[in-house]
Amino acid sequence: MDIDIKKVKALAELAKTNDLAKIKVTDGDKTITIETTNGTVVQTIAAPAAAPMAMPAAPSASQAPSAPAAAADNTHAVTSPMVGTFYEAASPESPPFVKVGDKVTKGQTLCIIEAMKLMNELESDADGTVVEICSTNGQPVEFGQTLFKIQ
Repeated sequence: MDIDIKKVKALAELAKTNDLAKIKVTDGDKTITIETTNGTVVQTIAAPAAAPMAMPAAPSASQAPSAPAAAADNTHAVTSPMVGTFYEAASPESPPFVKVGDKVTKGQTLCIIEAMKLMNELESDADGTVVEICSTNGQPVEFGQTLFKIQ
């Protein structure tokens, strides 16, 4: 998803300087929501599922895969929409947004990814049960990295 980071920063600054609680911008199938809470800017970016990436060449017989892919185990992978730092809760004192075994609904906040000093809420794009959390609190994450598996 192509997002002009300058526009996102401008929206965040607009919300902060005008003491706005929330700004939501929708352009086609892309939605950016910027909320301010106690002077802290929280940004949520929602977009349709990312297009599948090219698959690597099939492994030879001696390199058989050791674990089945997410599709084979009937789970839905929630991936990181950006590079940043994974946080399981809104603050160190707060409980995690979700734990393994929790039921989640589409649009429910799963975690926060900090990128460029902005806190970005990552929302679930599917209903189900969290069966695996694939990242650790405070650890860096990459674009496209699986963060949660939902069944």
